[in-house]
Amino acid sequence: MNGSRILIAGAGIGGLVAALALVQRGFEVALYEQAAELHEVGAGLQIAPNGSRVLRAIELEQALQTMVSVAASREMRLFSTGQSWPMPNAATAIARFGSPIWFVHRGDLHRALVSALAQHAPGAVHVGSRCIGLEQDARGVTLSLENGDRVGGDALIGADGVHSCIRETLYGGGRAAFTGFVAWRAVVSMARLPLRLRQQGLAGWAGSHGHVMTYPLRGGELLNFVAVVARDDWQVESWSEAGTVEECRRDFAGWHDDVLAVIDAVDVPYKWALIGRQPLEHWSAGCITLLGDACHPMLPFLGQGANMAIEDGMVLARCLEASADIPEALRRYEAARFARISRIVAESRANAERVHNPLLADAEQARAFMDREFAPGALGARYDWLYEYDAMSVPI
Repeated sequence: MNGSRILIAGAGIGGLVAALALVQRGFEVALYEQAAELHEVGAGLQIAPNGSRVLRAIELEQALQTMVSVAASREMRLFSTGQSWPMPNAATAIARFGSPIWFVHRGDLHRALVSALAQHAPGAVHVGSRCIGLEQDARGVTLSLENGDRVGGDALIGADGVHSCIRETLYGGGRAAFTGFVAWRAVVSMARLPLRLRQQGLAGWAGSHGHVMTYPLRGGELLNFVAVVARDDWQVESWSEAGTVEECRRDFAGWHDDVLAVIDAVDVPYKWALIGRQPLEHWSAGCITLLGDACHPMLPFLGQGANMAIEDGMVLARCLEASADIPEALRRYEAARFARISRIVAESRANAERVHNPLLADAEQARAFMDREFAPGALGARYDWLYEYDAMSVPI
C-alpha cells in the first residue's frame, strides 16, 4: 500500500535492499540499526545473476561498476593435484541469464546501498537504535528501542540477522546449534601473490574434509579467500576473531601449493564457527515479517545467503505495493518465497557433501567423483534454476 510507513529493524544488505525497493514504490521507510556506525564487516560476496538482477533494478549498477569484479572464469579444482573442472563464467551468465556474476567486498556493497538510500530517503537510517521489543494492534506496530524511544509504523520488517530480536519476540529464540564447520576468511593484496595466482576468476577447491574459494575483489586489486573445514574444537561465532596463518595452514595441510601460497600471503586470517538454526515454517504475523537470515539462515555452500536476502527485499516490496491490506501482503510474500527458500536451504546442505567428500582423498575415486559432480549437465541441474529466478516478475 503506497505511502505507508514501513519500519525496518537492521540496516544490513537485506534491510537496505528492501528499503530502496520500497522507496522506489512510494513508501516511507525508517531503518533502525543497533550499531553505532554504519559499516559492514566481512570479506567478499558472490552476487549471482538472481541477485545482480535485483541490484540493477534498484539502480545500483553504476555505483557498483568501480567496486565489483566480473567472473572472467570459474572452475573447481581438486585439493591435492589442482586438476580443474570448468564452471559457467561471466559471459555465459549474461548470455544465459541476462545478468552478471559479480564478486564484491561486502563493505563496498553495503556502502553503495547506504549512499543510494541517503540520496533517495535522507535521514531514513537511525544508528545506535537497538530493538528490544514490539507491539502491534489494528493501527499498526510500535517498536521499542533500547534508548527509550518508541516508534510507530504501518508494518515492521525484521532484517536483523540470525540473532534477530524480531524473530525471538514473535517465535522465541529457537535452538542455535554448531554445524560442525569452521570458516576462515581473509582478503589479500594481489601484489603480494605470485604472478600465477593473481587471478581474475573464481577458483574453488574441493577436498576430503574442507573446501576453499578464492576470487578477485575491487577490480582485481584484492583476492578474497574463504575456506570451510570440518572441525569440532572451535565454536565461537564471530566474524572478527583473529586466527593465525599457522593454524589455518594446519587445517589445509597436504593441500596444493597454490592454496598454501595464498594462506602464506595473508596477514591475519579470521575464523568463525558456522552456527545454524532451523528455518521457520512461518515468518509473518499480522503487520510484521522477517527477511534474510532472520527467518532462513543457511549454510554457505551455494553462495546464496546474501542473494536470498536481496531477493526477499524485492519480493516483499512488490507484495506491499500490490495489496492495500498489509497482513495480506505479508502472507503473499511468505507464500511466494517459502518453496524456493526451503529448497535452497536443503540444497546448501547437500552441496556440502560435494565440496567436502571423503572420496576425494583417493586419487582414482576423486577424478570419477569430480567428473560426475562437476560435469556441465550436473552443474546446470544445480545452478540454472537458482540463476533464472527473477524477483521482479515472479508471481506474487
